[in-house]
Amino acid sequence: MELFTTIDWVVIILYFLVIAGISVWSMRKKKDSPQDYFLAGRNIGWFVVGASILASNVGSEHVVGLAGTAANSGLVMGHYELHSWICLLLGWVFVPFYLRSNVFTMPEFLERRYNSTARWFLSIVSLLSYVLTKVSVTVFAGAIVIAEFMGFDFWTSALVLVILTGIYTVLGGMHAVAYTEAVQAVVLLAGAIILTFLGLKELGGWDAMIAAAPKEKLNMFPPLSDPDFPWAGILFASPIVGIWYWCTDQYIVQRCLTARNEREARRGTIFAAYLKLLPFFIFLIPGLIAMALASSGKLELAGANQAFPALVKNLLPTGLKGLIAGGLLAALMSSLASVFNSCSTLFTMDIYQKVRPQTSEKKLVLVGRIATGVVVVLGILWIPVMSGISGVLYEYLQKVQSYLAPPIAAVFLLGVFYKRINSTGALAALIGGFVIGALRIALELTRDSLSGFLYEFATLNFLYFCIILFVVSILVLIVVSLLSEKPSDEQLNGLTYATTVAEDRAKSRASWTTSDLVLSVLVVVIIVGIFMYFSPLGVGG
Repeated sequence: MELFTTIDWVVIILYFLVIAGISVWSMRKKKDSPQDYFLAGRNIGWFVVGASILASNVGSEHVVGLAGTAANSGLVMGHYELHSWICLLLGWVFVPFYLRSNVFTMPEFLERRYNSTARWFLSIVSLLSYVLTKVSVTVFAGAIVIAEFMGFDFWTSALVLVILTGIYTVLGGMHAVAYTEAVQAVVLLAGAIILTFLGLKELGGWDAMIAAAPKEKLNMFPPLSDPDFPWAGILFASPIVGIWYWCTDQYIVQRCLTARNEREARRGTIFAAYLKLLPFFIFLIPGLIAMALASSGKLELAGANQAFPALVKNLLPTGLKGLIAGGLLAALMSSLASVFNSCSTLFTMDIYQKVRPQTSEKKLVLVGRIATGVVVVLGILWIPVMSGISGVLYEYLQKVQSYLAPPIAAVFLLGVFYKRINSTGALAALIGGFVIGALRIALELTRDSLSGFLYEFATLNFLYFCIILFVVSILVLIVVSLLSEKPSDEQLNGLTYATTVAEDRAKSRASWTTSDLVLSVLVVVIIVGIFMYFSPLGVGG
């Protein structure tokens, strides 16, 4: 409690009042239909789409984990934070198919492309992964941060924030989530940018930070002999996880489905791509700053995960500490709101409506609200389990995602580009890949008692495992499809590049301009420049 002055508390209270005002305004909007409640009436503009995408992506585990990872392992995990180019794939490659098919969820798109069994499977896997990773990890990390900064009891912090977030998500639906996320993204980014600037100033500038950091921590391409992050593994595995997360996961894609048209959705992803460049500099770099300040005696650092909190406590003046606290609250609440809404959408539209197709629109909205409430409760109940997790949460997340992502990414990617892929091949890849990934998780938890092949399987570098599982999934997908019945063009109409009619192609082409293309290419150029700077050819050599 001694961390904040009266001015800091005023800033925090003002932040809550703004969020509350936006939530009340959103709640007054018409939400009698599923389209209004789950997709904000499909009438959101590019700025809110882009800001909402970033706010959904950046959670408290980023604030805690990224700075801690940088202080501990250097910038290698920055590969996952430079996925802006994959966000562009969402806008340029996948969005036209998603919007033309007029779907509410990603499992629903799989049903259109393959069959209803694929929809059921992805819905259940997605719901399980959300509750066991996104909700639980975000609540756990967020509660630690709030307890550390604000002096509240851990459980009080977790319960109050989860319940508050759940209330405005349940009552306001996607409209409340999207607009509050837009404000939260601005607050979070502003606070982290200020902290990074003040940290560099305290250290003596960018060059002083580069000089103080060990070369291996500045190298984003560790040698192949590195036991944790060999460059080949991180270079090829992270995009596999990225394609699943950015292009096929309901959690992110739902923001694009709220857009009023293809142009707004694509520009939203371009805007999000630029915003996504910032976490590398405002969450990872502070970890290096904290490490350098600690080594010079200017900062007391109890552990890697304390990097970001330590900078806040020691560097920020009165008022700005409140702003950072608001940003951390924003990260927690926006991530939770996103997953709450995505879970309720998946359950309502992909499970409940399939079981009871005659349900009225008003009742579907009610079911969605109840489903959100259930997710809130499950998130709270899972906190004691998550408190036993050790290590950096961000790395834990990447490991789990590396075991779940490959088959789903393969089925979506090839499903759009290769019309010969059928439902039999898709199910074989989805189920087979999931079983292999689940087996890896189970064996990894008991690896100390294993020997022989099972031990090798359980301890294979998670990045290499991700690549192998992706290749296996693609092979299964192609081979089983070629050995079974060919899907008809009528079934695939508009769902693959080869079966998209000329009229739809023309509409899609008319939705983007040369400036959209130039801005997208510029993102890729910036990313390549960052890779080269933090490589053996640059400051990491």
